[in-house]
Amino acid sequence: MKRLLIVVVIAALVAAFFALGFNDYLTLDRLKGSQAQFEQWLTQYPLLVPLAFFALYVLVTALSLPGAAIMTLAGGALFGLGQGLLLVSFASSVGATLAFLAARFVLRGSVEKRFSDRLQAINRGVDREGAFYLFTLRLVPVFPFFIINLVMGLTRLKTWTFYWVSQLGMLAGTVVYVNAGTQLAEIDSLGGIFSPGLILSFVLLGIFPWVAKAIVRWVQRKRVYKRWQKPQHFDRNLVVIGGGAGGLVSAYIGATVRAKVSLVEAHKMGGDCLNYGCVPSKALIKSAKVAHQMRHADEYGLAAAQPAFSFRAVMARVHRVIKDIEPHDSAERYTGLGVDVVQGYATIIDPWTVEIARADGETQRLTTRSIIIAAGAQPLVPDLPGLEDSDYVTSDTLWERFAELDSPPPRLIVLGGGPIGSELSHAFARLGSHVSQVEKGPRILAKEDEEVSELARQCMAADGVAVLTEHEALRCERNGDKKVLVVKHQGAEKRLEYDQLLVAVGRTARLTGYGLEELGISAERTIDTNEYLETLYPNIYAAGDVAGPYQFTHTASHMAWYAAVNALFGQFKRFKVDYRVIPWSTFIDPEVARVGISEAEAIEQGIEFEVARFELHELDRAIADSATTGFIKVLTPKGKDKILGVVIVGSEASNLMTEFVLAMRHGLGLNKILGTIHTYPTLSEANKYTAGEWKKAHKPETILNWLEKYHTWRRGA
Repeated sequence: MKRLLIVVVIAALVAAFFALGFNDYLTLDRLKGSQAQFEQWLTQYPLLVPLAFFALYVLVTALSLPGAAIMTLAGGALFGLGQGLLLVSFASSVGATLAFLAARFVLRGSVEKRFSDRLQAINRGVDREGAFYLFTLRLVPVFPFFIINLVMGLTRLKTWTFYWVSQLGMLAGTVVYVNAGTQLAEIDSLGGIFSPGLILSFVLLGIFPWVAKAIVRWVQRKRVYKRWQKPQHFDRNLVVIGGGAGGLVSAYIGATVRAKVSLVEAHKMGGDCLNYGCVPSKALIKSAKVAHQMRHADEYGLAAAQPAFSFRAVMARVHRVIKDIEPHDSAERYTGLGVDVVQGYATIIDPWTVEIARADGETQRLTTRSIIIAAGAQPLVPDLPGLEDSDYVTSDTLWERFAELDSPPPRLIVLGGGPIGSELSHAFARLGSHVSQVEKGPRILAKEDEEVSELARQCMAADGVAVLTEHEALRCERNGDKKVLVVKHQGAEKRLEYDQLLVAVGRTARLTGYGLEELGISAERTIDTNEYLETLYPNIYAAGDVAGPYQFTHTASHMAWYAAVNALFGQFKRFKVDYRVIPWSTFIDPEVARVGISEAEAIEQGIEFEVARFELHELDRAIADSATTGFIKVLTPKGKDKILGVVIVGSEASNLMTEFVLAMRHGLGLNKILGTIHTYPTLSEANKYTAGEWKKAHKPETILNWLEKYHTWRRGA
């Protein structure tokens, strides 16, 4: 009601302004003709006239009415340069602030609802440098100030900041206009006030803050580097530390643009994903899935059979898969691409020098323009009493250790309820282990919506996993061959015996061993970087797990592009890393995939949303595949088809998600997906049917009712 009242008042004032002909008074000719009368009034009422002028100027500016330029000239003509400048400067700033507040109160709510995602990005920029951008715009009179007032009101810029920046930024232009007003008789038109040379001067004045910003950045760089001696020449354009996804992509990009690049890897090329993570776990999951399908072959009209297999053969296949993929990430391949691949441990000696303790026993020093740290992450091992004597394995070490076993561990405890722990728990249970998954929190896959976590728990439990949530690990005990994990549940201690203990409570960035401490680069959980992936030193970058915020191979590759391009070409153009559309999947069965915000996150952020949902048991191909467990859930703003987030639980969820990732990345809504032909019968039709559910919920009932009447009339009924 208050908002409507303000709109009505503003509309009435604007209408009155034009209806009463006040706009006719605010012209150059009328001002010249009335100057003598105004001067007479000023002589008679030396206090009242300035106050009335001030109030009228505030009103004109606050209502964004035409005539502010004429009034500025009038300020100089009536009051002279000193008093005129004082009145106009404060009146224009107060009026602009009132317009700013009016736009904020009347329009911002509805605009935020309609363009919430775009405004979030704008507001982040305003939070960082809003005053700087406003000051730049105020300096250049080419930009209509009333538009600036209204647009800034839609942002989160603080009112006081808007006021003082406006007061300061408009001062130069105000001086020009007020001074021109002191020679009113010589002015033929408003255009004559600003000559091309004067406009150019203002443009240069507007550019000055950007130049100043660049100078400040240069000074900051000099300060950071002041204790180091920069080499006169460099052996390399780029040195990359780490041969995982982030490092490989960085080196590849550097070599592609013909830069001289060295890639240093201390252990195995391909990093964690190839050797310990994505590749071996998915190979194991596939074998486990086949074993599960054999047990349930009767679902497909075949004879169910208990799979007989050699666990050594299963693990041998895992290592064979690694070997088959290794050439893609091998030193030989990257050498062929033009990368200097060095096996050894790298230490950053100074911002331009990397020392390498080579695998052949030699020590090598390289000077380089830029450095990219892509050292990855390693399993997090909790400080658990007795753990070191418990003969535990991690998601890194299990592949070598378990390859020595003749059969799956009879009793396996998996410590951790995240994606890694859940995937391995499910796989080993399907291979015949009695698996107990211990999670301290109230549910597994805690980053997903509760219904997703619950469905995952049910599916894993159905395959034999004992999912023990709200069980806190206290200590490990060992008595001869007997090994026990002591946990606390509902205030009481429980003892869980095991043959193997797999620690999978997460991964932590590799932050030590390559010189961060000596250089003063801040690194607690991850290496601190800015939005360009620069560390404290603008020529040293970090990408992938070591920098966060995501620990996915595809994110490391994504970040590597920004790090490499900024490292090699940042002197011309720098790119801010884009985390807007990051998908991820957990490869239990059925798979869980997600992109964008979840329902819980939308509620927490106060975002109004709708849910379009499709159950896979209604999909023809899912029925044919006996893979009907799961659903697709899409979050959209109320009344719109824009995709805010997607959750898919089901067979091939990770592949189905790609269509939604593409749509979100390029601003395509559910209507576009609905209008896309999907092959029948495929699982991908589920995406289209989910879009159809959204469309069904937004069908135009009024139009349909009229169409029904039309068709009834056509039938002659």
